[in-house]
Amino acid sequence: CLPANQERFANGKLVTVQFHPSAQVVMTAGHDRSVSLFQVENFTLNPKIQSIYLESFPIYKARFSVDGEQVIATGTHHSMFFVYDMMAGSIIPIPKVRGVEEKFIRNFELSPDGSFMLLIGTSGYLHLLSMKTKELINTMKVNGRCTASAFTPDSSKIYSYSKEGEVFIWDVRSRKCLHKFEDEGSLEGKCIAVSKNNQYVACGSSSGVVNLYTTDGCLKEKRPKPVKAIMNLVTSATCVTFNPTTEILAVASRDTDEAVKLV
Repeated sequence: CLPANQERFANGKLVTVQFHPSAQVVMTAGHDRSVSLFQVENFTLNPKIQSIYLESFPIYKARFSVDGEQVIATGTHHSMFFVYDMMAGSIIPIPKVRGVEEKFIRNFELSPDGSFMLLIGTSGYLHLLSMKTKELINTMKVNGRCTASAFTPDSSKIYSYSKEGEVFIWDVRSRKCLHKFEDEGSLEGKCIAVSKNNQYVACGSSSGVVNLYTTDGCLKEKRPKPVKAIMNLVTSATCVTFNPTTEILAVASRDTDEAVKLV
């Protein structure tokens, strides 16, 4: 296959590559302040559909909305974020969310049902926003600093992984902490994923170890035993993700080349 973005290579580091939820389209975004969309057609041609440029806004993360009609993009050093409405072709700045006192808004997650946007703030704060209005619904707080969060497939719970190696499980409706557990041997939490069938939770830490747990164990035990500890990475595990059928887990580290393993 030719590069997906061969019609417009980025002038800086790419931070996001994501397929559209329903169309044959791939998005790239990065430090060159642009979001580009490409048609994924065949092995000879991937024409560029469009690029949008966000002035003095190096992108930290960009994601398609669940319905595929919007792109949400946060910056590396900004308290605002942008919504690109693909249907209207308009770029909407969200200057400041009332009630969210954060110097920078960088990391975020979108709920699978398309209802919520979770901003991962500093000092352990998690801000739950309405995806429709981009207004604050409520704020939750973990002990320590939160490094990663993941919604369950039915959007009813949030797993939040702290830098201190603890995982907090929140009920989305009541915004109450249902349970917390310690990730075995974790020196510093880095990334977390919940499988699409809600059977497994994967936690990746700075040591490069990725622990795989059953969700039952996570919800009941304070120190659950991993079903499997994946030791293949030698640098910090920075990304874990399950494939849609929960048969493959991808683990990766951005700290070294070619550090991607499929389990």
